[in-house]
Amino acid sequence: QVQLVESGGGLVQPGGSLRLSCAASGIMFSIYTMSWYRQAPGKQRELVARITTGGSTWYADSVKGRVTISRDNAKNTVYLQMNSLKPEDTAVYLCNARKTITETYWGQGTQVTVSS
Repeated sequence: QVQLVESGGGLVQPGGSLRLSCAASGIMFSIYTMSWYRQAPGKQRELVARITTGGSTWYADSVKGRVTISRDNAKNTVYLQMNSLKPEDTAVYLCNARKTITETYWGQGTQVTVSS
């Protein structure tokens, strides 16, 4: 059974930082491209960051320079370090594991709220 379990979300003030984690089980983690998406109320789900099996990364323009994605294949975990958080970063953050278009898995998400 495949499981992706996100953690690390919470309430943070503008300008603060959070580190999200996504622990995977039931898959050969190292051969999956891992991504973080987010979905705010009333908005479409958007890709925030992606890291390939080879370690190449991609970031959405809205978070570039403030966010770092990384992976630890030994721990089957992908991370999202978020700095200089803004209210518009408020959303549910979801972890995605993808090997092929049809073999893709989602976590349940972790809430990030940026507010003073």
